[in-house]
Order: sequence, then structure tokens, then C-alpha cells
Amino acid sequence: MNISLLASILAMSQPQPGQPAPPIWIQLAPMVLIFVVFYFLLIRPQQKKAKEHDALLKTLKAGDKVLAAGILGTVTSVREKSVVIRSEETKFEVLKSAVTEVIERSESGEKSEKS
Repeated sequence: MNISLLASILAMSQPQPGQPAPPIWIQLAPMVLIFVVFYFLLIRPQQKKAKEHDALLKTLKAGDKVLAAGILGTVTSVREKSVVIRSEETKFEVLKSAVTEVIERSESGEKSEKS
């Protein structure tokens, strides 16, 4: 890029002596636009995902097959803040927040949802 072209572009961006400064809303518009873009690209999807995860944790019940902290297992009991998972011959007690996915719902839950 030519240095004289860069200097002329920079000179155009600043108000000349005797010219009024642009209104404050024009100066704030880029920051507001950046905030709106961040909200729709980062904040809103994260909030939506957190709500879905909370709904998933509230519907956990015994018999569901889940993925929790890299462990595949079946929920044997649900407590206030933790879940007991049985995988093969081992029982684990993990926090509810560690459950990332319900792979298969128990059949008893499907019958109650249909009625």
C-alpha cells in the first residue's frame, strides 16, 4: 500500500479545524453494532444451550442411558445434585452437571409421556 494513500485516508478520518465533530451517536454506532453481533453469535446460542442442558437434567430418571464425563452407563438413581450410574459391573456417583447427553430414554418414561 502506498504511504501517501494511507496518509490521505488517515487525514480524511479526522475532522479538519473549523469543522464540527460528528454527532456522538455516529461515534457509538460501531460499538453498538459489535455488541449486537456478539450477542447473536456468542451470548444467545450459549444461553439457549444452557437452558436445554438444564431441561435435560430435570428430566433424568432411573433407567435412562446417559453419557456422563466420558462414561456410558444407565442411571440407577437420581439425587438432588448427583446421579448414580451403573456401567457394566461398576457404580459411579457423578454430579448432574457432568451428564452431557441422554442416549436412550427408559421405556417407563415413554409410556407416561404417551398417556
